[in-house]
Amino acid sequence: MPQDRYATGLARLREIDGEAGERVVASLADIAPDFARYLIEFPFGDIYSRPGLDLRSREIAVVAALTALGNAAPQLKVHIRGALNVGVSRDEIVETIMQMAVYAGFPAALNGLFAAREVFGEDAVAAS
Repeated sequence: MPQDRYATGLARLREIDGEAGERVVASLADIAPDFARYLIEFPFGDIYSRPGLDLRSREIAVVAALTALGNAAPQLKVHIRGALNVGVSRDEIVETIMQMAVYAGFPAALNGLFAAREVFGEDAVAAS
């Protein structure tokens, strides 16, 4: 069973984040390989693989949550890229982040918008 969770999680991670997600996991190999495994099994193998929400909806929710936290810019950037990868538009991402100003405050929304601008800029550079 644990190997199935890992395989399912790794497939889902690749679907959402491609190589970026795998780099995060690889970066933990020398300090916390068990944590890297947990990162694959629980969020992606168990939660992201549940029925009930499609990947677009899940990534919109994650962008909102990470924006609201206000202290997770690296993770927010990964999930903004993931949201784009699963079909969320730039406008939808910006609107999601702006909505968080109501519930998490303007500083959190500003930080989220700056993270989105950075990701969108990286995409523009990569496309050229």
